[in-house]
Amino acid sequence: MTATILWFAMGYAQIALALAACLACVRTLRGPRAQDRVLGLDTLYVTAMLLFVVTGLRAGTPFFFEAAMVIGVLGFVSSVALAKFLIRGEVIE
Repeated sequence: MTATILWFAMGYAQIALALAACLACVRTLRGPRAQDRVLGLDTLYVTAMLLFVVTGLRAGTPFFFEAAMVIGVLGFVSSVALAKFLIRGEVIE
C-alpha cells in the first residue's frame, strides 16, 4: 500500500513540475523586462532539474541524477553570466 501511494505521489509531482516548467516558459517568453526573463530561466532550470530527480526516483536509474547535476551546474553558470551581463553590459572583460 505504501509503495502504491509513493508511486502516485511521484506521478503527481511529475505533473506539477511539468506544469511549473510550462509556466516558467511563459514567463520567459512574455516577461516585459530582461530581469523577468532571467528569473523565468532560473525557474525553468530548477524545475527541469527537479523533474529529472523525480523521474530518476520513479524509474530507479542513476542516469537521471547525473543529468540533473549537469542541468544544475549549467543553470548556475548561465545565471551568473546573465546577471553579470545585466549589471555590466558585457560578460567577458
